[in-house]
Amino acid sequence: MTKALQLARSFHRDGHEVYLVETHKYWLAGHRYSQAVKGFFTVPVPEKDSDGYCQSLLKIVQDNSIDVFIPVSSPIASYYDSLAKKTLAPYCESIHLEPEDTEILDDKYAFCSKAAALGLSAPKVFRITDPQQILDFDFQTDGSQYIVKSIPYDSVLRLDLTRLPFAGMEEYVRSLPISESKPWVMQEFIRGKEYCFHATVRKGKIRLHCCSESSPFQINYQQVDNLAIYQWVKTFVESMNLTGQVCFDMIQTEDGTVYPIECNPRLHSAITMFHDHPGVASAYLDDADADQPPITPLSGSPPTYWTYHELWRLLSIRSFSELKAWWKKVTEGTDAVLSPADPLPFLMLHNWQIPLLLLDNLRRLKGWVKIDFNIGKLVELGGD
Repeated sequence: MTKALQLARSFHRDGHEVYLVETHKYWLAGHRYSQAVKGFFTVPVPEKDSDGYCQSLLKIVQDNSIDVFIPVSSPIASYYDSLAKKTLAPYCESIHLEPEDTEILDDKYAFCSKAAALGLSAPKVFRITDPQQILDFDFQTDGSQYIVKSIPYDSVLRLDLTRLPFAGMEEYVRSLPISESKPWVMQEFIRGKEYCFHATVRKGKIRLHCCSESSPFQINYQQVDNLAIYQWVKTFVESMNLTGQVCFDMIQTEDGTVYPIECNPRLHSAITMFHDHPGVASAYLDDADADQPPITPLSGSPPTYWTYHELWRLLSIRSFSELKAWWKKVTEGTDAVLSPADPLPFLMLHNWQIPLLLLDNLRRLKGWVKIDFNIGKLVELGGD
């Protein structure tokens, strides 16, 4: 993932030795060729072999005298990285949440319920384990629109934002894979502007944060200051005394109220906005002094994008105004992977990693939904 490369470069710039870890499937990761990466290792898939994953990390830590483990988790791996934190605790620090906190934040129902219990603004949510619960819900009396989302991560269904209720929705609702073992959440639909917000926190104190208006597929990031979102997140992480990396999808209504859509207990790709900031490593590693404010992306820092995604978008432009907006975006911003001082990750990601993943899927006659250069993966049904 690009966000792993960004952290590697930030820590390397401060004189740290950086070791990159991936699951065996991504042995071809282009970022392993970065000048910022001293060593590269592969480990078992955590959800398939949790103990093997933790023990492999432990061996890497011991063999290389690692001081700090900073997970750049896939959605499914967040909880297993919390378990790894327990395994690694006698040997190194982990900038990650405790297992019980990860379980709360990774559950869309539990997270919104927790926020409401802390007195923070939050949408109405209902835990759904049977489609009939939705069909029996009194939408008319309630008066709100809702969307339904899988609580366990689903790389494809997460993109479905169908609003309920609508005429003839029974067929749609019954088609959803809702069950006791795979619960969903029915969440109030809030109208407003959508933002993504990332925070790196230590002992409940925000050490680094960034905020960007949301974009299609989350592949464009430009820093905006939003005090209301910052105060909401600050209250939340302090109340839970979190240490780790947390990102929030938020909606701000016309009256200025902010509502959480969901929380992802892991690093956000918005960290790429710190590509030219010299203080990232110390923000991660040092506890905050009472008078030390958190860092944000530098004022005037170019926003980030991914060139190959932008080239694809160029093909869909249908008007001069769209072309003008696209040109402004790519000329005023910077590619999140490409660095003149460290060019190999850009070359290897696009000309090695992605082509080989495509060839492997073709070999196995396995389809994909889209290519995501940001996370360096093919988005697949049931994928990671």
